[in-house]
Amino acid sequence: MDKASRIYVAGHNGLVGQALVRRLRQEGFQNLILAGRAELDLTAQEATEAFFADRRPEYVFCAAGKVGGILANKTYPVDFLHENILIHTSLLRAAHQHGAAKVLLLGSSCIYPRLAPQPIKEESLLSGPLETTNQWYAIAKIAGLMLGQAYREQYGLRVIAAMPTNLYGLGDNFDLENSHVLPAMLRKFHEAKARGANRVTLWGSGSPLREFLHVDDLAGACLFLMDHYEAPEIINVGTGRDISIKDLAGMVAEVVDFTGEITWDASKPDGTPRKLLDISKISALGWQPRVPLKEGLSATYRWFLAQPESRVRGLA
Repeated sequence: MDKASRIYVAGHNGLVGQALVRRLRQEGFQNLILAGRAELDLTAQEATEAFFADRRPEYVFCAAGKVGGILANKTYPVDFLHENILIHTSLLRAAHQHGAAKVLLLGSSCIYPRLAPQPIKEESLLSGPLETTNQWYAIAKIAGLMLGQAYREQYGLRVIAAMPTNLYGLGDNFDLENSHVLPAMLRKFHEAKARGANRVTLWGSGSPLREFLHVDDLAGACLFLMDHYEAPEIINVGTGRDISIKDLAGMVAEVVDFTGEITWDASKPDGTPRKLLDISKISALGWQPRVPLKEGLSATYRWFLAQPESRVRGLA
């Protein structure tokens, strides 16, 4: 990419999309193509093709998609499967039909088998059963990645695919009904502190191990890969370090300054026991994450405190 390149960030209002736009602008890219849902419904093929025909993006970052935590995946399996498949189908066809130079797709670490050997290598894809609590989203993402590889093989479209680990940061969704574990935890501790409560109860046992990547680090990785990665195989993006949910809870409580008791509801699902990505592939190319977890949590909480209610719930 050069500074005059026409760059389309699909899903620019989401957590990842906002970070991509911030990073692109910081790096001097000003010719950005942005369209919210009111202007473009990416699940609609004809509308997507018309948009690409008119705007002619050269580089495409696909950060669009329906996302959510365990509860949302369990409640809306059709929505997660259907909408994410349609987005990839429409976007890749339009990119091919209208001459995009390169497309970066974003997957998720949940595409890997539930009991994949740790840390998880890219080769683990499709090697075993998925985690049932998010299998609908995972299957849709896998289908999109395979479609990207098919477009590369059949038509020569330059499609690459990055697999980020669990993300957090500025612009996250803190709605307790459909957010991921870290923002939900931060909100619970914040509200407990505001009420003067002396106890917070969290889902599961606290024993699962998870890896967390600041979304600004992911944005940097995406720009890095767009310029330095051409292979058809997926590539992991993470920190290479994990933490137990119980230890994460202690860290979040400290950041929020909640001093009460933390209890665990073991009747609720834990999800995958451990999910740590092997990042040796992207590390060998020269990329490394920069934001330490505690520092990133503190910055995220400061952002949370500065937002109106609609913003932190992902509604604005």
